[in-house]
Amino acid sequence: MTAPYDPSDREKVVAKLPADLRKELKVRAAELGKDIQDAVTEGVDAWQKAVDLVVVDTSGGTSFATYLPAGLYGKLKKECTARKISYNQGIAQSIRLWLDSNPSPRPQPPRVSGARRIVFGNQKGGVGKTSISAGVAQALAETGHRTLLIDFDPQGHLTKQLGYDLFDIESASLAKHMLGEAKGDLSELLVPIKGGDFEEHLWLLPACKDAFLLDAKLATSRSVRIKETALEKALESLEQDFDYIVVDCPPSLGYSMDTALYYCRTRDSEEASTSGIVIPVLAEDSSADAYDMLYDQIQDLIEDMDVDIALLGFVVNMYDSRKGYVATSSLDAWSSIGEPPVLAVVPELKDQREAVRVKKPLLVHAPYGDQAEVMRTVARRISA
Repeated sequence: MTAPYDPSDREKVVAKLPADLRKELKVRAAELGKDIQDAVTEGVDAWQKAVDLVVVDTSGGTSFATYLPAGLYGKLKKECTARKISYNQGIAQSIRLWLDSNPSPRPQPPRVSGARRIVFGNQKGGVGKTSISAGVAQALAETGHRTLLIDFDPQGHLTKQLGYDLFDIESASLAKHMLGEAKGDLSELLVPIKGGDFEEHLWLLPACKDAFLLDAKLATSRSVRIKETALEKALESLEQDFDYIVVDCPPSLGYSMDTALYYCRTRDSEEASTSGIVIPVLAEDSSADAYDMLYDQIQDLIEDMDVDIALLGFVVNMYDSRKGYVATSSLDAWSSIGEPPVLAVVPELKDQREAVRVKKPLLVHAPYGDQAEVMRTVARRISA
């Protein structure tokens, strides 16, 4: 039987939903590995056939947007009129129906080794490591995971883009904790990132102005192995407090990068690909050259330290097919690698640039834009 609408032809719809319902939808969709737009579509399909539905309290609702097939959207509006209910109520009932029909899966066994560790790295600068690591961390936190986002880049772009100040040179910092030069607990340096549906689940460890000295100090350390284990030792005390630790790495192949790669290795108590590295790239040749250098560094560390480091996948950033053959052929080349896979393609849009300009998280500034949806897709795929 032919569907009354084309699922590939979707249009954006906006409704007012209470925060609790909105959050529950995002968490459940993430738990079940389903796109939010597909969950809402299934809910609306079921809602059209359902009767005697309970009214959902939509008071205090705030903006929620998703994409529905064009034909289904028209049917929804027509049915809402027939039932003498508001469009907001129709969407709310549809979501409630889907949630009730798709219960949360049973909890996973408790983690043995603490937080899952995801680092975002590439030797090339300007590929979007900062924006993607921040967006994915927000998406993980949005689904209820306690997430720590670490600015491990001496340039401190992540810290500044989120509206925070870098630590002064005299202050305690992650770098000083790594080198054994700081007093107190590292947890004292964490700051909550507020706003959106991730509030109370996302924290930032800001960068420090002296972080550029880290590579040199690691290089001159008397300990043979400190440059690989320093980050892990510094963060060890935080791991049981978080579900995910996300690290925005510097664009370099130095000792700092070695510590980040070692930190995301597969530990003895972990399943494969529980932790690992995500590699942001552009659809152009210089990103491929940079990846080759990063790959060699990873392989050298694997051999030298006898460890496994999972390459979780590429995220192709700032993609615009209108750039022609260079962009499209480069995307094909990334996809053809196969392993690691292309996790997602981030379209070239203004949302992220605007978020940086106003110093707000992407999922606060443009929570229902295409770029935000891609961040949720990456989060879902690395957490599966």
